[in-house]
Amino acid sequence: MKLLRVGPVGQERPVVMDASGTLRDIGEPEIDGAFLASGGVARVRDALERGDLPMVDAAGLRVGAPIARPGKVVCIGLNYRDHAAESGAEPPTEPVVFMKAANTVIGPYDEVLVPRGSVKTDWEVELAVVIGRQARYLDSREEALDAIAGYAISNDVSEREFQLERGGQWDKGKSCETFNPLGPWLVTADEVGDPQSLGLRLSVNGERRQDGGTKDMIFDVAEIVRYLSRFMVLEPGDVINTGTPAGVAMGIPGQPYLRAGDVMELEIDGLGRQRQTVGQA
Repeated sequence: MKLLRVGPVGQERPVVMDASGTLRDIGEPEIDGAFLASGGVARVRDALERGDLPMVDAAGLRVGAPIARPGKVVCIGLNYRDHAAESGAEPPTEPVVFMKAANTVIGPYDEVLVPRGSVKTDWEVELAVVIGRQARYLDSREEALDAIAGYAISNDVSEREFQLERGGQWDKGKSCETFNPLGPWLVTADEVGDPQSLGLRLSVNGERRQDGGTKDMIFDVAEIVRYLSRFMVLEPGDVINTGTPAGVAMGIPGQPYLRAGDVMELEIDGLGRQRQTVGQA
């Protein structure tokens, strides 16, 4: 299934896309951690199969992030060998973990803002994992995959000067407002199948910048979830950004960083497409 939220900021309506592409009201107050933890996905699937969900006219409606109010956004850095190489880093022997402010999450077509004082705002197409049940001290890859509700496209927008040249942690180059477009929908894990067989692509102003595949992750999705559960409790609705392939501005000598007016377009096989116009904070 494809779950999404449509409507103005703060007034999004949770819906599901049926097999014909029609949106239907799911009859739930939100798509959030409580929805996932209480069996919401199964309820919606059953109602959809029964034909009980009314059609929603989505013409002209904004598409919001598919998850409301994620408790946390956990990110994995340098998780593709080609991206580690272009960054001048050795491939990590354990996952590189950092956090991103949860309020960076915006809709897949919302405006991305270059922060004030920024000269190095960058793009990163990533596979996002959405947790469906509490996960702590998981022992196996099977348990890790069972804890996943679904997947979405994430743009881990990053300010490289803030991240790498201003001292301290990476977080301050990752947590500026609008720095995590998510969606357009949450695709349930059963529909995605193998998360290690997905192509990822990103273009800026119509020119392809990133073209990779999740098969090239250093640490795959199951290992990321299992590993993180050893260091923090993962809650329903939490989002994990799993890393980006090569092709970011930081890794290409002379490549311009993002400026107001630029347009980013992202896609991941089976997960839809994003498009953001860049503005100025």
